[in-house]
Amino acid sequence: MTNQSHDPSTPPVTSPSPAASPSPVTVLGLGAMGRALAGAFLKAGHPTTVWNRTPGKGDDLLAAGATRTATAAEAVRASEVVIVCLYDYDVSRAVLGPIAQELAGRVLVNLTSDTPERSREAAAWAAEHGIAYLDGAILVPVTVIGTADALLFHSGPKSVYDRHASTLKVLGGNTVYLGEDHGLAAVYDNALLDFFWTSMSGLVHAFALAGADGVKGADLAPYLSALLSIFPSAIGSTAVEVDSGEYPGDQAPLVTEAANVDHIIHASAHRGLDVESLNGVKAVLDRAIAKGHGADGWTAIIEAVRTPEPTVS
Repeated sequence: MTNQSHDPSTPPVTSPSPAASPSPVTVLGLGAMGRALAGAFLKAGHPTTVWNRTPGKGDDLLAAGATRTATAAEAVRASEVVIVCLYDYDVSRAVLGPIAQELAGRVLVNLTSDTPERSREAAAWAAEHGIAYLDGAILVPVTVIGTADALLFHSGPKSVYDRHASTLKVLGGNTVYLGEDHGLAAVYDNALLDFFWTSMSGLVHAFALAGADGVKGADLAPYLSALLSIFPSAIGSTAVEVDSGEYPGDQAPLVTEAANVDHIIHASAHRGLDVESLNGVKAVLDRAIAKGHGADGWTAIIEAVRTPEPTVS
């Protein structure tokens, strides 16, 4: 047998280190979104354990390789990372409260939508029980989960997020860490949905207004789509004005815009349409004008939004 010495000028040949295996994940809550989350983890190769309050859901996930447990406690014991996606924080607290001891030492990622206050309360509860906690928000429908376009927000300890970022990014290529304040994910979520739902309400009302005079939705739609082209620049300029507190109105002062909104209210009422949301817009305009912003631009209504009229009891 020949004794072969290694030439020190030549790097030794070593076997490549095996790639880290996808870590086990538990998903609590198998509504449409919960099933989508679990499905994305399974597709990415993560051993996935699932549980739902109502038995029988998730058969498709079992066929794809998931493990379903009879209790939430069993599901939690299966993984270091536990994802919860339920109706609201009352429901999540009802599920998580009794198994706090099982969650201790694990990472809890709450993707249940609610308010920033509820998120911070949940974080305080988790800290009391030794649970590493991240709060999150999902900004896409179930069909987009697991794709490069899926937008999700996370907030909480950066060290916890960084340690599990590769796992969390399985749910969406556009996964964003916002900061240490646990309430930030809900802040962004609420603000974006505020814009979305009020915009969608306006869209439906516009179709109703045109439709009252026999205009088909399909005939109006191209012009509504074209109108959206002004939004990117309008959002950017509005953000600058909100941050600066300056609302230039040389092109379209609030007094002029208030008159335009009044015309829409009268036209809608004449056609028997609901005008409650439009009356709300007009009320905010009127308060901003009363505060001395009649010559300012549309963004000046934020001064009335920030100081609404007291509620009469």
